[in-house]
Amino acid sequence: MGLPVPAGVAILNGAGELTGRTQIDEWGLAETPVFLTSTMQVGRVYDAACRLLIDEQPRIGIDDVVIPIVGECDDSWLTDTRRMHVQYDDVASALAAARRSVGGGDVGLGAVGAGTGMSCFSWKGGIGSASRLLPDGHVVGVLVLANFGWWERLTIAGVAVGRALGPPPHIAPPPAGSCLGVVITDARIDAAGCARLAARMGLGLARTGSTAHHGSGEIFLGLATGLRTDRSTTVRLTAAISGTGLDPYFEATVDATEEAVIDAVLGATTTTGVGGRTIEALPLDRVRTILGVQ
Repeated sequence: MGLPVPAGVAILNGAGELTGRTQIDEWGLAETPVFLTSTMQVGRVYDAACRLLIDEQPRIGIDDVVIPIVGECDDSWLTDTRRMHVQYDDVASALAAARRSVGGGDVGLGAVGAGTGMSCFSWKGGIGSASRLLPDGHVVGVLVLANFGWWERLTIAGVAVGRALGPPPHIAPPPAGSCLGVVITDARIDAAGCARLAARMGLGLARTGSTAHHGSGEIFLGLATGLRTDRSTTVRLTAAISGTGLDPYFEATVDATEEAVIDAVLGATTTTGVGGRTIEALPLDRVRTILGVQ
C-alpha cells in the first residue's frame, strides 16, 4: 500500500456509501486503494480487499487493522441486485489492472468494471477519467463512476445536447443513481485542501447537467500524494499548498470532472441487462452534428 496520503471527503448528496470515510474524517489520511462497485456488492468487494491487502502485508491483523475504501453506485436498472455477483477473483483482477495502468494510457472508459451497469443522463454511462497539467508542473487527475441525471439536462461544452437529441429510444432509468468521484494530485496538499478539492467536483457535475437528485449519492474523495506520511507522524502543514495557492487546483478539478463525466458517456457502449432492459450508447454522430465538430 505504501505510506498513507492526505485525504478528504465532500458530500453533495449523501444517498450512497463510501467505506472508510469516518477514518478519513478523523485522521485526514487514506491508507488503501479506492475500490468501486455497485451498491449491493460493497460487502463482497470490502471482504476481497481485506484479503488482498492482508496477503500483500502479512502484519495487517497482527500489528493493526485496515479499513479498505469502497465506493458504490446503484446499477439495479440493468443488474439483478438480488444475486451477489462479485467474486474475489474479480476484485483481484481489477486491482491488478488498475496498478498496471498507472503512468500509462490504458484506462478503460464507459461500460467497464464498476461502470458496466451504470447509466448517465438516461444514456449508457460508467467510468470516466480526465486530467489537467498545471503551470507549476503538478497534475490533477479525476475519475468518476457516473450514474446519474435525466436526458434533457445533458450539457456538453455548454451546449444543451440532451434537449437537442430528445429522449433516448429505450425506457430511461430513474434520474437518481449517484456519482462516486475521486480527484488526486501529486502536489503537496494537506487533508483540508483535499476535502476542498473534492467539494469542487460537484461544480463539474453541475456543468454537465446534474442537480443531485434526492435519491442520488454524489460522494467525492480528494487525495494528494505530495505529503505522504504514516498514521503517527505530524504533517508539516507549512509545506502544504493552501489558501489562494489552491485556486489553480480548484479550476483544474472542476474542468477535469466535467470532462470525465462526458468521457464516461462518450466511451460507453450499448448494454442489455436484467429482464432484457437495454440502455443505448449516446449517438456520437448526432452529438458531433449538434456540437458542430467533425
